[in-house]
Amino acid sequence: MEAIGHAGTCLGILASDGIVLAAERRNTNKLLDEVFFSEKIYQLNADMVCSVAGITSDANVLTNELRLISQRYLLQYGESIPCEQLVSWLCDVKQAYTQYGGKRPFGVSLLYAGWDHQYGFQLYQSDPSGNYGGWKATCIGNNSAAAVSMLKQEYKEGETNLEDALALAIRVMSKTMDATKLTPDKLELATLTRHDNKTFIKVLPVAQVKALIADHEKKEAAEAAKSKPPTAS
Repeated sequence: MEAIGHAGTCLGILASDGIVLAAERRNTNKLLDEVFFSEKIYQLNADMVCSVAGITSDANVLTNELRLISQRYLLQYGESIPCEQLVSWLCDVKQAYTQYGGKRPFGVSLLYAGWDHQYGFQLYQSDPSGNYGGWKATCIGNNSAAAVSMLKQEYKEGETNLEDALALAIRVMSKTMDATKLTPDKLELATLTRHDNKTFIKVLPVAQVKALIADHEKKEAAEAAKSKPPTAS
């Protein structure tokens, strides 16, 4: 849990027409060779994606296990695994590592975003202990308490569409990230939507993230100008 508390912030927001995942990139050194387009967001199967906070090497082991569980189910039943079933199966593995001596628990928390025929769009969070729960909006990692507090105030159930969710994610991340200024290279955004009976998982390109940040900065400047008291003549 300590490793997760120091990790980059990850948040998920459930909208009426999709799900938004946002994650803070920590490794932004200019000397790094950016081989990976996405550092914190992993696709698990055709209908699910996850974001991780904690020890990345542990996250790689768990995401590989999630993909294996998904493919076994698909091979056996000919359809994607229900979201909660996949989360539950991985949490059984995580919980087993808390029981036996000689093994340490995985130092990583995961946010899962997915869609299935039974419950539609779903957002789950799981801890190293194997605990998991379904959420409308939640956050893990550094400053998660402050982010959850903001989400409680600003999230409107049933009224939030994907566009609103993206704007809210940018607003929350700008307030909770350690960076003094929000920049596209420090932020990863992904959306999960449905069109024509097919799930689309998209990691937003840098140009789109930049445009969203610019919109947020304009709104902030406009609000600041409104609240500024008029100067005496």
